[in-house]
Amino acid sequence: MPSMSLSNYFHITRASALYDIVVTAPFATPWTFAMLHAQLSSTNVWLGGEPLAPFALVNILITGLMGSLVMLWSAMRLFQPSLALGRYDGAGRFMFAGWMIWALAQGGLLLVWLFLIPEVLWGVAQFWPVERTQAVERRRPSRLRLVSLSSTP
Repeated sequence: MPSMSLSNYFHITRASALYDIVVTAPFATPWTFAMLHAQLSSTNVWLGGEPLAPFALVNILITGLMGSLVMLWSAMRLFQPSLALGRYDGAGRFMFAGWMIWALAQGGLLLVWLFLIPEVLWGVAQFWPVERTQAVERRRPSRLRLVSLSSTP
């Protein structure tokens, strides 16, 4: 199996982070999720499934928490990509894909295919072999500094 350069791997890690930000941002707040839920329900019906059930307050809370965490995780990978973060993200994508497959097996939630396919493709890309000569460099220095590292004000 051919391997990719670490530089290309970082591009994939960043691209997957941008994808996650675009896809997950509507899940991050109750207000954006309210608009998204209607669209997801319509899409599921259009694909031949049932309308989505209304969400209770606890469902909206958990959705917002999940969306917020994915946004933070995506920012980390976007601004400080590394081989380790990419591998962890790939593992997380396969776990998410497992739950999506479970949901598909329950029936009626056809819109999950729209999330499952990219999830598996990003997971495969992030587990692709990286050239050994560059794999020693575990982390690329970030150009973004959120805090000062010096002790003087």
